Amino acid sequence: MTLLALNPLVSPDPGLFIWSTVAFLILFFLLSKFAWKPIVQALDERERSIEDALSKAEMAKAEMAKLISENEDLLREARLERDNILKEAKEIKDQIINDAKDSAKTEGAKLIEKAKDEINNQKLAAMAEIKNQVSTLSLDIAEKVLRKQFEDQDKQQALVNDLLKEVKLN
Repeated sequence: MTLLALNPLVSPDPGLFIWSTVAFLILFFLLSKFAWKPIVQALDERERSIEDALSKAEMAKAEMAKLISENEDLLREARLERDNILKEAKEIKDQIINDAKDSAKTEGAKLIEKAKDEINNQKLAAMAEIKNQVSTLSLDIAEKVLRKQFEDQDKQQALVNDLLKEVKLN
């Protein structure tokens, strides 16, 4: 036996061939009449939706690139503004410190001047008080000395004579 006789699928049978062809043609006719248009339409619609999705993805990609560029520009501007604000704040801080130092020096000089004036006033007052006390003590001492000297009448007369001689001499 040959290989063709054993395997019915490999051996050409005219009846099977005709019926298979008829079944294929009927199936092809039915598919082309009822299923072909919806399948092609579905494929076209799918192709359009994919193209739309791709174009939308491209637009989104372009929009993202634009947004990234705008964000970088905004970030750059924000950094510049931040640097300017920090620079201005440093200048203001330095100015405030300098003003405070100047004000403190001025106030210190005023306080020192006021203290010197107060010291001089206190010194003058103390000197005047000392002079008053010295003059009072001197007068008290002179009064006591003169009282002792004037107790004796002869001493009084001698003092008057000495004073008269001095007056005449001048």
